[in-house]
Amino acid sequence: MVDRDRVNKARLEASFSEIPSLKDRTWIICLIISSITALGYGLIDLHTAFSGDWIVQDDARQHVFWLFRFLDPELFPNDAIADYFQSVAPWGYTTLYKLGISFGIDPFTFSKLIPIPIRIAVAYFFFSWCRTIFPVSYGCLIATLLFNHSLWLKDDIVSATPRAFLYSFFLAFLYYFNQQTLIPCLISLVCLSLFYPQMILIAWGMLLLKLVSWRGFIPYLNKNEKERNFAIVGLIVGFLVLLPYALKTSDYAPVISRAEAFTMPEFHYGGRSNFFKDSIWEYLVGRGNGVLISTGVFKPVILVIALFLPLLFSKSNKFSLVNKITPNVSCISKLILASLGMYLLAHIVLFRLHLPSRYTVHSLRIVVNLTAGITIAVWLHYFYQKWQRKYSLRRSKLLVTAVAIALFGIAYINFLDSGSPTGYKIGSYPDLYGFLQQQPKTTMVASLAKEADNLPSFAKRSVLVSREYAIPYQLGYYKPFSQKVRDLMKAQYSEDTATLQTVIEEYSITHWLIEDRSFDLEYVEKNRWLRQFEAEQQKAIANLKSNAVPVVLAQKDRCTLVKSGDLILLDAKCLYQTTTSS
Repeated sequence: MVDRDRVNKARLEASFSEIPSLKDRTWIICLIISSITALGYGLIDLHTAFSGDWIVQDDARQHVFWLFRFLDPELFPNDAIADYFQSVAPWGYTTLYKLGISFGIDPFTFSKLIPIPIRIAVAYFFFSWCRTIFPVSYGCLIATLLFNHSLWLKDDIVSATPRAFLYSFFLAFLYYFNQQTLIPCLISLVCLSLFYPQMILIAWGMLLLKLVSWRGFIPYLNKNEKERNFAIVGLIVGFLVLLPYALKTSDYAPVISRAEAFTMPEFHYGGRSNFFKDSIWEYLVGRGNGVLISTGVFKPVILVIALFLPLLFSKSNKFSLVNKITPNVSCISKLILASLGMYLLAHIVLFRLHLPSRYTVHSLRIVVNLTAGITIAVWLHYFYQKWQRKYSLRRSKLLVTAVAIALFGIAYINFLDSGSPTGYKIGSYPDLYGFLQQQPKTTMVASLAKEADNLPSFAKRSVLVSREYAIPYQLGYYKPFSQKVRDLMKAQYSEDTATLQTVIEEYSITHWLIEDRSFDLEYVEKNRWLRQFEAEQQKAIANLKSNAVPVVLAQKDRCTLVKSGDLILLDAKCLYQTTTSS
């Protein structure tokens, strides 16, 4: 057994010596191409982000709007939504945006600029990590190009929310983990904890697995002292950086339990936070917060090539480039095992570790792009060698180039789609936003319309509720929130003046936003968000079917302040005085 340990140690040391220096010209060129490609995607997003006055990224509407409080402390006073999202923002994320504000950059502008350096950092660390596993320059280039494209097809980085930062810091951890460079590895752990602490648990799991060696299926303590000490120090630091999160008490406790969530329509099909599935298969593969393998991991579809790598391993005598893969490839199995372990644990303690899919989707996306790149490189090398025996050197190169172009053509089909994958939302009601911006900062808009999602971002004014902010995981936040929705539905569709008056007074509502079709029966029946509040929805439907005229509708013309497209902004004071006088 001692001899086996010595052999493994010798192989690992040899693998480090095989890793080429980035001073090599070919490697520098490949790294530059990878970085330029990442920059190109960032510039495409930047063009979209600044192509109009009223543009905001989808998830930034949740995680960025409240940061305007640091520009103007009077914004969003007594706003439960802003308070909640401020409370859940990681310290590093908030501090970085404060730094941007200190240089005179407003939060939304900063959120549109920061994805560019993030993409470049991601490309650098992914390329470097790939180099420790597969020291073939064009192989690492292919994998990084695929990864850049795959990330562009998702809105993780462009969102500029906390999850936008996870790839750069986690890939830095993976790189230094393979290099066994302790201090940079610890720094990456600390940075990860400051921006996206959930990924620390996966890193912690990988370090734990590094402590273990295997004799068949029997684990034993790793006898390599350097690896063992590296893992122990990493585990200690990982524990310390997570400790503040474990000890922190939330103002919005408790976290919803599995039993409570199962009774709520919000967590089922069509709900705001669809989690529960109808079959085991849907938990394993599909889309949603509970799945093990998200179908989005294989976007673009060419990434399914990654599944063929084990087959190439079994035929390494035929596909000779496979032999270039270093023992550092064990990092992939550690990453997958740690992710699976956290996925199962997150299901067991649902929802205390938040959503299970958070522990697999990012890890698998990293692994799939890496292995797909390696597989393509191995195949191209195989075909090149095969054709070289049949044709001239020049013709062989042309054939391989044609195959490579065809493969990337398949990968980039999504790139040609007219729709942007970045999730940018474009405001369609500038008159409404401009009017609200002129109103007092204590303005509170009540609305069941979808456009309420955009008002905190575009108008910088508070909304009582909206579907975008209906996050049901912490009951201290969601119970009062859902009660506001119920009260708002009762008031908007009631012919009882006292009901409307009570709601306006209780929630200090200053404005009421409705759509032209807000009182159409079909609109109320088919509204997916209102359907989650079944009792109130059925009551509203019954009122409309009985031809009762809700007070809001009856006073619409009298109390209208702004008509913008299909939206109508009403003066809540006018509604209140109307109900009082009647």
